[in-house]
Amino acid sequence: MLEVCDLHKNFGGVKALSGVSLTAQAGRVLGLIGENGAGKSTIIKCLTGIHRPTAGDIRLDGQDHMLKSPLDAVTAGISAIHQEPSMFDDLTVAENICAGAIPLGFGGFVNWATMKRRASAVLDRIGSTISPSANLKSLSVAERHMVSLAKALATDARVLLFDEPTAALSQSEIQHLYTIIDALRDEGKIIIFISHKFDEIFRICDDYVVLRDGALAGYGQMRDTSEDDLIKMMVGRSVSDVYPKAEADIGDVVLEASNLCHPTEFDDVSFQVRRGEILGFYGLVGAGRTEVMEAVFGLKQLSHGTIRVDNKEGTIDAPHQAMEVGLAYVPEDRQHHGAILPFSISANMSLPQLENVARGMFLNAAAETTLVENFATKVSIRARDWDQSVSELSGGNQQKVVIGKWLATQPRVIVLDEPTKGIDVGSKSAVHETIGRLVQAGLAVVIVSSELEEVMGISDRITVMARGRVVAEYERSSFSGEKIVAAASGNMS
Repeated sequence: MLEVCDLHKNFGGVKALSGVSLTAQAGRVLGLIGENGAGKSTIIKCLTGIHRPTAGDIRLDGQDHMLKSPLDAVTAGISAIHQEPSMFDDLTVAENICAGAIPLGFGGFVNWATMKRRASAVLDRIGSTISPSANLKSLSVAERHMVSLAKALATDARVLLFDEPTAALSQSEIQHLYTIIDALRDEGKIIIFISHKFDEIFRICDDYVVLRDGALAGYGQMRDTSEDDLIKMMVGRSVSDVYPKAEADIGDVVLEASNLCHPTEFDDVSFQVRRGEILGFYGLVGAGRTEVMEAVFGLKQLSHGTIRVDNKEGTIDAPHQAMEVGLAYVPEDRQHHGAILPFSISANMSLPQLENVARGMFLNAAAETTLVENFATKVSIRARDWDQSVSELSGGNQQKVVIGKWLATQPRVIVLDEPTKGIDVGSKSAVHETIGRLVQAGLAVVIVSSELEEVMGISDRITVMARGRVVAEYERSSFSGEKIVAAASGNMS
């Protein structure tokens, strides 16, 4: 078994971990649960030798291990599979899998045949058909995850740490990963699994540990707990508080899309959203929801269809035209498309309207500060100051920066694509409260979400898409999880 005993980790005067203890057993999956900032990543970094604990012990089969570096962790048999695998894009799959343990032959030269043979063997073990000779940068996100897992297994790791491994995977790819984890459990591996998705936690994990503010908040077996119990341990509130429904006066139609068509992504999509209304878009991966919203914002070119804002038809072939008529779009991938992470909060939030915070070629610092303080306060961004880098913020606060950035353009309609993807339940609640304030202020909101509880919890109406077409629409009074999932799956019976 793997034991973490009374672990402490301080960063200056900040306590990231305060006496955390946990046990992970061979042949079982331990779920490590908690909000962003609860200490999960700090534990993973201590276990992989990236951070050295301030105090406490890490034991494997009763033996103390001083993990001073990642190499120490690999030598001890501990390996991690991260949400965004960090590997060498310009090397082959085989070179990535064997990195750190390159097989050498006569004269100290690389034995390429042995390397490919080892890589093929470990890829076969996880049921992957990826070629060992393929260049890593040519692979999809899911394939990169498989290579990352193969690399961990190539080191004959006894302890596998899965940190949000399904965030960028489709449903079929997630199911394949589940099958692999089940097989690794049966082999007697020690597995720690981190996820914000409760359906995954209950599907994969045998045991759980809940962290809150760097301390242990609860532990036990999954069969003895419920989602509501876990949420209460995490944030001190019940599940009904995570999806608050804001009451707002619903007015006239603000945005109306009619018969939107794209040559390959979607066909004959129509919808409308009113002032003070939240319209939810639900569907399975590949249903075409994101593609429709990108077209509405001018990121994709329509082959047919009309878009009206305030009953005025306009041409939207580019984002600047969408912004001119009062549309705003918060993309699904906030880290790559929504924000520039190394930039400050101020720089990110003023970016869409530099002409309003500049004097000629020079930035008007006072105007920028006024804008940022106004809208950062409205969305309740928690930061040291407005000059703090967005990369240093939690996932929930990063999302608030992106939302605040677009609110500062004073839109009529805001589209939120997977606004709570990859953030913890407490941050979700904060984002939902922000959305509630938007509709109460008279905005029309479209929210695209793959989480059924979320889209049912905060929407006034739900439009369901499947295979690029709208297949159903439900008013709040007739919401039914079974009907919505059936429609999204193409089964209306």
